[in-house]
Amino acid sequence: MSDTMSRYKPFPIALHWLTLLLLIAVYACIELREFYPKGSDPRNALKSWHFMLGLSVFGLTLLRLVMRWMNPPPAKAASIGYWQGLFSSVMHVALYALLLAMPILGWAVLSGEGKAVIWLGLELPALIAPDKALAESLKGLHEIVGTSGYFLIGFHALAGFYHHYIQRDNTLLRMLPARG
Repeated sequence: MSDTMSRYKPFPIALHWLTLLLLIAVYACIELREFYPKGSDPRNALKSWHFMLGLSVFGLTLLRLVMRWMNPPPAKAASIGYWQGLFSSVMHVALYALLLAMPILGWAVLSGEGKAVIWLGLELPALIAPDKALAESLKGLHEIVGTSGYFLIGFHALAGFYHHYIQRDNTLLRMLPARG
């Protein structure tokens, strides 16, 4: 199989790595806020960036799904068996669910708290009516799903390294930017 047939196209590769960079920033913002006192300007700025970047992940994920529908991914390595392929598909569904659910949950939490949801200077409509109890429940769910994201993303990366260094197939290479 030629290199161009076994690799993702440049735009999906760029979207994949841009998603990762945004996710690093989203997680960093929410983790770093803990170093500042509640109500302080740096803490509030980090929370605002967390919301805005999270919504950007949502938009980018929608674009990635449209691109995936229009341009199916290249064939997997022949060495990948049925169960490994099935597990890979389930992992990808879980990752996409994470990338879509987390921003929606965060948006709903802000809406339920009666706070404005700002994205790139635009105020977005509330997803739910103000409801502090529901917002608190959704916030707990958002945190649980967010924590699971560390494991999903980490496992996804480990799987790429496993394929590259142990199975020695093209799984990782097909998502790396082309050299040269």
